[in-house]
Amino acid sequence: MAAGAALLDRILGRIITRGTLSIVYADGQQTLLGKPEAGFPDVCIRLADTKVVRQIISDPRLGAGEAYIDGRLIIEKGDVMELVGMLRANRPWERGVTLHSTGLVRTIFDRVMAARESINHQSSAKANVAHHYDIGNALYQLMLDSEHMQYSCAYWPREDMTLGQAQEAKLAHIAAKLALEPGQRVLDIGCGWGGMAIYLAQNFDVSVKGITLSEEQLNLAEKRAQDAGVSDYVRFELMDYRDLAKRKITYDRIVSVGMFEHVGRPQFETFFRAASNLLNEDGVMLLHTIGRMGGPGSTDAFTRKYIFPGGYIPALSETVAASEKSRMIVTDVETLRLHYARTLRQWYARCMAQKSEIEAMFDDRFFRMWTFYLSGATAAFETGGMCNFQIQYAKNRRTLPLTRDYIGESERALLEEGSLLPE
Repeated sequence: MAAGAALLDRILGRIITRGTLSIVYADGQQTLLGKPEAGFPDVCIRLADTKVVRQIISDPRLGAGEAYIDGRLIIEKGDVMELVGMLRANRPWERGVTLHSTGLVRTIFDRVMAARESINHQSSAKANVAHHYDIGNALYQLMLDSEHMQYSCAYWPREDMTLGQAQEAKLAHIAAKLALEPGQRVLDIGCGWGGMAIYLAQNFDVSVKGITLSEEQLNLAEKRAQDAGVSDYVRFELMDYRDLAKRKITYDRIVSVGMFEHVGRPQFETFFRAASNLLNEDGVMLLHTIGRMGGPGSTDAFTRKYIFPGGYIPALSETVAASEKSRMIVTDVETLRLHYARTLRQWYARCMAQKSEIEAMFDDRFFRMWTFYLSGATAAFETGGMCNFQIQYAKNRRTLPLTRDYIGESERALLEEGSLLPE
């Protein structure tokens, strides 16, 4: 066996102990790593040429993903979700380890990488958004729920929910935390395809303004609002939150779902300062974002290059630290631990079922790239360090009730109307 293959076997052999991975090398040599175990898959991959081995060893975070999307790492048994999931599950975030202080070199490296990758100036923000969201609405219409077109973590109070029901439950969960009152004006920062804005207008006597940097999202959001009959109460605009703050307009409530991940760490204070200036003195804001269970980190190379350029997943500590300077009070924090993993598996299943349609829209390489992204994200939420945070803010300590009972009461009322309550 070649030296490169032997080295790769040793590296993967230290990782894979639960479940099995069979590797067929380009010269026909075969290695079996791990042991069969219930709950862990048995996967077989074939490396089409000798360069794949060097590619993976020289850059493990990016090499394997690029070899897969190029069709040079071929999965012959199992699928990409099982392969990526097994690798991550063999080293779960919660595994028992002895903690040591971080070395100076590693600390400096992490800080430099995080700063370099997460700069998201206003001049580049629209281009970064377009990279992911302006690839065409048709893909997202195939993958997401048809009811609300939510491209963010659903909420699963009941395991047997459909994706559409779980997304509606998420909307109700967030709406309850906004403590809406009749006649209020709501701002949706990063409104996507309008699902949140439409839901609020349909269920509350409020008017909603949604802003996005995606032209594709804007066009479809306007059509969806018109089809839902709420065009008189919902307005969408192609606008950066920083520009909106310059208009000196204020809102009673602000909601932002799945947008903060695109802000970039150097812009955190700018984001919260803008949000504070946009919020009335007795206003409430709900921020829903992907987050890190531990401290600050850096975006993995594959996601940074292929999926979310300019994006950064925040730790709770740095999010709250940035918002403290905006004189907004953190009034409630909730961590959603496994809800996004369940959501991502639904998206992955829908993409696999629509494989031929997606390949016809793009090509087979894009399909492999997209499903690799969904697989990696699923693994990150199932056994890695990713979660979701819902952080509620208020400008005035007296705005909200003294206890959080109102959240459950409002949520139950909304879910009862849609018959989504657990039996």
